[in-house]
Amino acid sequence: QVQLVESGGGLVQAGGSLRLSCAASGRTFSSYAMGWFRQAPGKEREFAAAIRWSGSNTYYADSVKGRFTISRDNAKNTVYLQMNSLKPEDTATYYCAATRPKNPWVVFSTRSYDYWGQGTQVTVSS
Repeated sequence: QVQLVESGGGLVQAGGSLRLSCAASGRTFSSYAMGWFRQAPGKEREFAAAIRWSGSNTYYADSVKGRFTISRDNAKNTVYLQMNSLKPEDTATYYCAATRPKNPWVVFSTRSYDYWGQGTQVTVSS
């Protein structure tokens, strides 16, 4: 069982930056692939970024590529999402997710993830 707790959300002006953190419980964190998803009011939850267990491979939605960076520190059981050049359309609740190793792993699908955090709100003002 893995528990995920997100933090770091808040209100920021367009063009600003935020760093989200997701702290995970469990001794096998380093074996899990991790993802960040987001959900705006009235919209479906969508993929933002993901990272393999080793950190060697990262994946991004086109909408955030070049602006967001996902990273992980397995020693701290934490995954991060550095968000730069934020836009009003980035406003959403951001969720951290974890998945046990599986093949195939469809990184952008919510169904590929086994555990979810409670979410942290990010609001970008224009």
